[in-house]
Amino acid sequence: MTPRPTDQHPTVRRFIEDAGHLTQSFGLGRVLGQMYAYLYFSPEPRNLGDMQGALGISKGSASTCVRQLEQWEAARKVWVKGDRKDYYEANEWLGKIVKNVMLDTIGKRLSSSTALLDEIEHNGTNPVLADENADFIRQRIEHVRRFHARAQKIWNNPVMKRLLR
Repeated sequence: MTPRPTDQHPTVRRFIEDAGHLTQSFGLGRVLGQMYAYLYFSPEPRNLGDMQGALGISKGSASTCVRQLEQWEAARKVWVKGDRKDYYEANEWLGKIVKNVMLDTIGKRLSSSTALLDEIEHNGTNPVLADENADFIRQRIEHVRRFHARAQKIWNNPVMKRLLR
């Protein structure tokens, strides 16, 4: 039988809620953190139905989140003898999970923001733009461009690459 949130130990319930708040504060979604914490504190593998019942989430949300956790190597699919359902357990190596999340979120966002910044800069410095705020906009874009270049430099720093290895 799937433990409901009220059946879980109070410390585990609190950890699940706090993990959800943490991931939500990073813009990753509350359910991702809750699901990882639920799996982390589960002594045996859990299926999507278990996660749904324990966290009070939809099947679609459970499925989407478990796929994201798999992509980050935070959860892995395991075989349970005598059952055809997919079961999952948490990866305990927190450092690797943080590394994978950072590579997926920060790295991809920095790369995609370069193209966006180029497009915005092009539109903002268009000579046809005769707006009274054109100089202000150009200054702001240049400020963002300098910040982006510093962030990209930090991200590409060999020390950072070594930390994320």
